Amino acid sequence: MEEQKDILKRVYLVYICCCVFALAVLGRVFFIQIAQGDHWKQEAKNFMNKEQDIEAVRGNIFAVDGSLLATSLPYYELAIDPHANKNIDDGEFEDSARALAKGLAFVLHDHSAAEYFQTLLNARAHGSHYEQLARDISYNELQEIKKLPLFCAGQYKGGLIYSQTNHRERPFRMLAARTIGYIGDSGKVKVGLEGAFDSVLTGTRGKKLMQKIAGGVWKPLNNENEIEPQQGRDVVSTIDINIQDVAENALMNSLAEHDAKYGCVVLMEVSTGEIRAIANLSRKDSGVYVEDLNYAIQDLEEPGSTFKLASLLVGMDDGLIDIDDKLNLEGGQHAYGDLVMHDAETPKENIVTVLEAFEESSNVGISKAITAAYSKNPKKFTDGLHRLGFGNSFELQIPGTGKAQIKTAGDKNWTGVSLPFISIGYESLITPIQTLTLYNAVANNGVMVKPMFVKEIRDKGKIIRTYEPEIINPAIAKPETIAKAKTLLEGVVKNGTAKNLNNSVYQVAGKTGTARIAKGNGYGKERNDITYQASFVGYFPADHPKYTCIVIVNAPSGDVYYGGKVSGPIFKQIADRVFATEMDIHTPVNSIVNPLAEIPLIKNGLTTPTLSAMKGLLIEVKTNSDFKNDGFVKIQPDEKDVRVGNSNPDEQLRKSIMPDLTGMPASDVLYLMENRGYRVKLKGCGAVTKQSILPGQSINKNSEIIVELSL
Repeated sequence: MEEQKDILKRVYLVYICCCVFALAVLGRVFFIQIAQGDHWKQEAKNFMNKEQDIEAVRGNIFAVDGSLLATSLPYYELAIDPHANKNIDDGEFEDSARALAKGLAFVLHDHSAAEYFQTLLNARAHGSHYEQLARDISYNELQEIKKLPLFCAGQYKGGLIYSQTNHRERPFRMLAARTIGYIGDSGKVKVGLEGAFDSVLTGTRGKKLMQKIAGGVWKPLNNENEIEPQQGRDVVSTIDINIQDVAENALMNSLAEHDAKYGCVVLMEVSTGEIRAIANLSRKDSGVYVEDLNYAIQDLEEPGSTFKLASLLVGMDDGLIDIDDKLNLEGGQHAYGDLVMHDAETPKENIVTVLEAFEESSNVGISKAITAAYSKNPKKFTDGLHRLGFGNSFELQIPGTGKAQIKTAGDKNWTGVSLPFISIGYESLITPIQTLTLYNAVANNGVMVKPMFVKEIRDKGKIIRTYEPEIINPAIAKPETIAKAKTLLEGVVKNGTAKNLNNSVYQVAGKTGTARIAKGNGYGKERNDITYQASFVGYFPADHPKYTCIVIVNAPSGDVYYGGKVSGPIFKQIADRVFATEMDIHTPVNSIVNPLAEIPLIKNGLTTPTLSAMKGLLIEVKTNSDFKNDGFVKIQPDEKDVRVGNSNPDEQLRKSIMPDLTGMPASDVLYLMENRGYRVKLKGCGAVTKQSILPGQSINKNSEIIVELSL
């Protein structure tokens, strides 16, 4: 009996415990459902849905004339949910899918209609709610696809799903590619303007709601964004795409001709420092030249003879050297300790002036002048070089600028031959753009401005920031020193190593350079032991400098490797094109000046209508005895009357010689030039005041003549 009671007690206790546990479970369930229901529902929703960042459309990069250098184009990923519409059966879906497949094949051209049809049927059969159909389709293609059967019903009835991505494009391909730059896939590598202005170009990301479906695939919950992305701002560069094209092609052709390793060109506006063109090309193993490194701002090399200007600037500004000082070239060689310095050519005369030594780029002459002036105090010389800006911080608007390395007298790496060899461009490492900046300062009357790559930042076309020219040094030397430096540079082109650049139409000033670069551990005696770097840096027009330009060609093959022969022609090709197309740097052709206020201004033109007009205005006309009443007439206002003479521009054109168009109205210019098959571009209105090809120059049918008119 007692045992039965004990068993009953135990059973009762177990029952009580079970009841308590059941009540606890029920209470917990009630608590979760009621008190925490919203929280766990949100957690479940979060597990199935998430917000995904949407990249904003990146801002554009423009050339100075508004041409697009870099832009972002929208591309789309296309998919379908074949079960989106529950109200159509398999038969209806199959009919619509067949028509859709034909449309996709016609628009995209990447798969056949049969292949698309099978993909659609398989996705429907396997219960897929997200079947990818295409990647990287364009905006226009997407608009066409939206009109196709099934998809024309939209997302919920037709199952259309698409998401946008942006691809960066450079419309001009390789032109200035390294300067325009890029952002690496990881976002850590930032190059050129793209890298330097990344925060400006990036914009603000948006949000899109994504849904997790079978197989762990995330698909857009709808085709609209939760938060719309905000497009980045635009960057307006200083690059002139037309000059850039000329520079790139001139450099490319020369590198190929000389089978050179690499080269660069930079064209800079003198007064502002704005970079109008910058080309960097290097040869790949395939022999093709590409833009892959920005040599102009990064490449640290011994500059060679272009550095002689810096040496003489220091010497002349310190009052220790003058351009008329006499030097003994000693037959073109001079020993400094155990090293013998040689000139490239044996001099015609041993006793020359500093100017003559500079014109012929004599290593012996320039090094002897500097050594004589500074051998007792070499630090004064190196301090002077640093005063010119070498060795100072040279941060530009784009990253990666190399820092010039100039020895200082007394450093541990200073030797007994450092002074003479530094003076002619060795034992120093300088980037091309730093050399250009020095020459630009001379052209700019001593004012050194920082090279500039970006003019403006714009937001939806509105200018929100303008970059002004930055003066690094208002006076790199005394005015008389700058004047002497200009004489040196003009002499090189008139009488020296760059005579091949002497141009009767406009004057060039500059300096050639040919640096020897050791291939191994030193400079051997044989040609195969070394390579060369040919360069030319200068400005034009020399009398009123508008542009400076540097050209570097590294490792030209064969026996032609001097700067004047390799780099000089590239400079000239670029300068000729710029001069031909920019009217404001021309010396104005003869302008019409009428000294008598009561006599109206009369334009040159066709003889008969011009004489008729003057007769109607009762203007007295004087003619020469041999005057013919046909062709074109040239007006010559006199003190009391108007003298007219025959002008025969048509005859000049027959001989492919440019006539003087001064004073002609636009109608007569077009009649004259286009009848002979020449292309004419008119600017302004009124009578001709400027013409891009000056009178007397040879022209051909491919020439474009730019004519400027004014009232």
